Amino acid sequence: MAAVGFRNWARALSKGKGPAFSALLSQVRAASGPSKAMLPGPYPKTPEERAAAAKKYNMTVDEYEPMPDNGEGYGDYPKLPDRSQHERDPWYSWDHPDLRRNWGEPIHWDFDMYIRNRVDTSPSPVDWNTMCKRLFGFIGFMMLMFYFGEKFPSYQPVAPKQYPYKDLYLERGGDPGKQPEEVKHFEI
Repeated sequence: MAAVGFRNWARALSKGKGPAFSALLSQVRAASGPSKAMLPGPYPKTPEERAAAAKKYNMTVDEYEPMPDNGEGYGDYPKLPDRSQHERDPWYSWDHPDLRRNWGEPIHWDFDMYIRNRVDTSPSPVDWNTMCKRLFGFIGFMMLMFYFGEKFPSYQPVAPKQYPYKDLYLERGGDPGKQPEEVKHFEI
């Protein structure tokens, strides 16, 4: 399959005319990035320019607000709320379900920051004060337990090691002709 495509590509380049060459150029144009209509235009100064920009981005004039004109080159691009894709309804029938967006919908300027495996701006189920109280309560409790562990150490009782055959008297080099004295073990 790739060889056929390469053969057509080579034939179009060698001839420089015909439908194959125009098809090749159209493929190059399609892979070149966004068109001029998709790029931000100049910052809208009049209400007519605002209405045209709102129509360009499939928004109503009421909900359209351009990015601030502070010299960073945003132009007429709409200022969208800083909301991650986690906040969007997962059960809605999206055109792009993995991105949770529909076709023709404007993309946030920092789209790559608000995708689902990056920043999550959805509200936390636990408020900040409760989280801090629980965290510092746990840390305080653990510090108290470490303090008590240092002041009142607790060890498992340990007795001297006991060996069979009269505490391995012969194995440890004892005299076989002599009887070993009684080994004293501590009682627990």
